[in-house]
Order: sequence, then C-alpha cells, then structure tokens
Amino acid sequence: QVQLVESGGGLVPAGDSLRLSCAASGRTFSNYAMGWFRQAPGKEREFVAAINWSGADTSYAASMKGRFTISRDNAKNTVYLQMNSLKPEDTDVYYCAADSSIVRMTAHYSVISYWGKGTLVTVSP
Repeated sequence: QVQLVESGGGLVPAGDSLRLSCAASGRTFSNYAMGWFRQAPGKEREFVAAINWSGADTSYAASMKGRFTISRDNAKNTVYLQMNSLKPEDTDVYYCAADSSIVRMTAHYSVISYWGKGTLVTVSP
C-alpha cells in the first residue's frame, strides 16, 4: 500500500501562485509514477499532470501546460505541483495519485491504484 497526503491548498486571488505537495509513505516511492488530478463538484476527475519515477518524463493536460509544473524529490518521498497564473476556473479539489507508470497515469482516473484525500484550491476573481 501507498499512503498519499496532499498539502498546500488554500484561497488565492487570480494571477497568484500556489505549490501543492504530496508526501508518500508505505512502499518505495521511486518505484511509482506520480500524478495530480483535480475534481469539481458534480464533475469527473480530471488529469492535470504526471511524472515518471525518475522525474525525467512529464505529461500535462493541454490547459495546464505552461502554467503548471510537476516535479518530485525521491529523497523526500514528495511530489510537487507548482501552479502559476492561477485562474478562477482552476478552483477544484486537487488529488495526488500513484501508479506503476506514467502511461497508466494518463489513461483514465478509474485505473489509478492509489489516491490521496485531496486539498482544496480556491482562486478568487
């Protein structure tokens, strides 16, 4: 089992930045690809970004590319999501995810093996 705990969410004005963190425990962190998803009430969970086990390969949803950056520190068992130029439409609960490969991470959220409980990001107009 892998346990994931997100932090760093909050309320910010449009145009500001936030950095989300996800601390992992349980199995060997560097064995897993990691990702971020987000979900608004009544909507499907949406892919945001993913990173492979080494950090050498990343993938982003088209609407986030250029504004969001995913990174990881395997020594700290932590994955990050740096979010810049935030917009009100980025308001969501953001979830950390872990799975065996970046391919699975970008397939569909229903196949993902491990999830955190989420952290709320609210961007005011």
